[in-house]
Amino acid sequence: MLKEEHEVAALGEPHNPAPPTSTVIHIRSETSVPDHVVWSLFNTLFMNSCCLGFIAFAYSVKSRDRKMVGDLTGAQAYASTAKCLNIWALILDIITTILLIIIPILILQAYQ
Repeated sequence: MLKEEHEVAALGEPHNPAPPTSTVIHIRSETSVPDHVVWSLFNTLFMNSCCLGFIAFAYSVKSRDRKMVGDLTGAQAYASTAKCLNIWALILDIITTILLIIIPILILQAYQ
């Protein structure tokens, strides 16, 4: 019985007078890699100049697949290519839209 009382007393008091230390563990969350699937789909469905939107969509899907597997480096590479293709597709779409508006106006003015 004496032994049990001693154990309780030993557990109840800290033996070290130093203040308690804490350890902080930083859990790294998954790095966000944008795959640009929605942008690629938009470029594929509207105007799709030189099939750049479709090719960008393929790279976006590859980027998403790499991200699901856990290959963030591969996902970033495919996403970067998809972004570049989407930018070029958007530029060509804007130029084409402007030309489709301006050319008929110029033709109508020439006949007046």
